[in-house]
Amino acid sequence: MTSDGTLLSVKDVSAAYGKVVALRGVSLSVKRGEIVAILGANGAGKTTLLNALSGVLPITAGRIEFAEQRIDGRRPWELSRAGISHVPEGREIFPSMTVEANLKIVDAFGSGPVFSVEDVLNMFPRLRERFGQAAGNLSGGEQQMLAIGRGLMARPRLILFDEPSLGLSPFFSKFVLGAIGALRAKGLSALLVEQNMRAALKIADRAYVLRVGSIVREGSACEIADAPDIQEAYLGA
Repeated sequence: MTSDGTLLSVKDVSAAYGKVVALRGVSLSVKRGEIVAILGANGAGKTTLLNALSGVLPITAGRIEFAEQRIDGRRPWELSRAGISHVPEGREIFPSMTVEANLKIVDAFGSGPVFSVEDVLNMFPRLRERFGQAAGNLSGGEQQMLAIGRGLMARPRLILFDEPSLGLSPFFSKFVLGAIGALRAKGLSALLVEQNMRAALKIADRAYVLRVGSIVREGSACEIADAPDIQEAYLGA
């Protein structure tokens, strides 16, 4: 981490799927204990950005630094051990395994705060009630809680969230996003891609707006929420 508290630094990063360029010269940063939202329409490159940061998609240009170490080119499991956890869209839990087994299977060799199974169950009491059940039998909201809990069990310093409220009821959406907002008290940082942009801006410190693979706006969450053009384009004002 740099002297100004920067944990993640992305500099002029580009990425592509074959000949299709998905990110173009993206630069952003995340500080310790900061929640940063990534906003934009469908197809803007938000999920691609998270995949590049977690090592799922190789970058074609630029550099990524985490805790003052260059990390682009590293494999996903190496980044997990360095302290980056990815909670992808779709959750990717093991449906035939119990909640308990899903949590305990995690490789907890990250460099961040220790989260025990008990810590996760205290954060998400519904998982305690479902502890011995197969994860595939959980509701969508409960599965999202499990995915987040599993991500925390990896001991991240930075956690990447891809559409955590997608498909959830208003109750579960509010609960899940509230839990993400509370992570800053643990000293964790988060990069949040979220379809519910108003809700994301309520818990974020800062935000970047992506359009066709490029960042077109950045600022505090309040500045982005109050910008008339952003409201019209993305917030339905």
